[in-house]
Amino acid sequence: MIKMVQLLLRADDITHDEFKERWSGEHAELAKRLPNLEKYVTSVPRDPEKAGYDGIVELYFESTEDLAAAFESPEGERVQADAREFVDLEASPTLVVEETVRLDHSS
Repeated sequence: MIKMVQLLLRADDITHDEFKERWSGEHAELAKRLPNLEKYVTSVPRDPEKAGYDGIVELYFESTEDLAAAFESPEGERVQADAREFVDLEASPTLVVEETVRLDHSS
């Protein structure tokens, strides 16, 4: 399983609460439509004033090819265009990793 992890910083002209509302509403609905997306997880800090980022997104795909195809698709282009409206993408680091679950008591 391939996972894209992005540490998100909001755009300068919006508050954390505005970021959270947009990200969990309209943007989430767009992101759920990415082709080949297997799992989509968002996390927000409990204390945003002390956190270095406004949120973390994790997108899971079967392969790096599926990940690339998702963001090259029309849906992927819409997701990226929408994110640029409320996320400082240049300041938001992205990692593409291969996840290995070592323990999962929730299964």
